[in-house]
Amino acid sequence: MTTIEKSQSASSGLERLRSFVVAFGELVRSSPEETILVREGSILLKQLVSEDNWLPAEYAEPDPNRYRQYLLHVDSQERFSVVSFVWGPGQTTPVHDHTVWGLIGMLRGAEREQHFTRAKDGTLSEHGEPHLLTPGAVDAVSPTIGDLHRVSNAFDDRVSISIHVYGANIGKVQRSVYGHDGSQKSFVSGYSNAAPPNLLDGRS
Repeated sequence: MTTIEKSQSASSGLERLRSFVVAFGELVRSSPEETILVREGSILLKQLVSEDNWLPAEYAEPDPNRYRQYLLHVDSQERFSVVSFVWGPGQTTPVHDHTVWGLIGMLRGAEREQHFTRAKDGTLSEHGEPHLLTPGAVDAVSPTIGDLHRVSNAFDDRVSISIHVYGANIGKVQRSVYGHDGSQKSFVSGYSNAAPPNLLDGRS
């Protein structure tokens, strides 16, 4: 592929992401209720991840030591953010929460998700069977529908990538990771990149 062809391909990919961001922004402005955002937002996200030809390579790079979270867009009022979650082979999260609604759309590879519930004494137990998320599928989390889970790359030999949308600037939200005994540790995730792609003029 020539330099011009690569530039055109990147611009086309960013236009797809820009269209998604614009549509999601309109949804947030018109329907701030969580149930509507999750239902209608899932449709928009499913459309976005139905094709795997738009994510710029610099937001799809794995790290050999841990998963990465790249910021793709944050709303000017921080009502929602969009990130790419990039897993190296076999990488996994601890059990964690989000504290806000979130949508997960599988773009590439596969993720295995295990939900947890918290007993009155604070201990955690697995809730249901592990769920396999494959390309094109969308799932949701929130404090009202279930917010504790552990996620891992379903593959030990390849990278997996999912696109997440959260109801806040997720890199700034104080969240927690949990031990099975109920122990809790606060964290703020931040982002793996210094800046998101420039969606204003179609160039990264």
